[in-house]
Amino acid sequence: MPSGRKKPYHHGNLRESLLDAAEAALAEMPLEKVSLREIARRAGVSHAAPKHHFGSLGSLFGEVAARGFDRFVASLDEAAARGDQAPPARMRAMARAYLKFAAENPAAYGLMFGKRDNVEATPHLMEAMFAAWAQLENQVRDVVGENRKLYGAVAVWSAVHGLAMLRMDRKTPPHIDPDGAIENLSRIIVAGLQSEAGS
Repeated sequence: MPSGRKKPYHHGNLRESLLDAAEAALAEMPLEKVSLREIARRAGVSHAAPKHHFGSLGSLFGEVAARGFDRFVASLDEAAARGDQAPPARMRAMARAYLKFAAENPAAYGLMFGKRDNVEATPHLMEAMFAAWAQLENQVRDVVGENRKLYGAVAVWSAVHGLAMLRMDRKTPPHIDPDGAIENLSRIIVAGLQSEAGS
């Protein structure tokens, strides 16, 4: 091993370690304060080590967001697959899973749906974003049909994302139960979509 390397990165998966470190840093610091040097420090590697996997801080952030979308899609799929559910019940289950993911993964969620000025649109990120949108469109299609799925998906995402952001920013009134809010919101959304489909 070369003697000049002060912090050899010998652990098994440096790339994943850097992504974990970036997400941890983002959970504790403002986005603009997070640097490659800080991420490397948290991962226990030299400040030059991230360049072996990420050409820039923006590309690393892009991969954090992409990995978040991958987990997001998987968690919503898992929620929809539980039990033998009709499409409206699957959509309500996905809405609950959406809110849970946002609450448990604020750093990744912030990169996924927040400002993108510092986030590089890597191929993985673009693919993961489209997969998430297709998942939503397909679920809405099962409720309202092919012709209304596009704007139905916009309505669903706007409502659930709005509640997720209000919760994350702690702007919901204190007397509102978050579980009750998502249950009622998801039922209202599904009822509206079904009414629209029947019109």
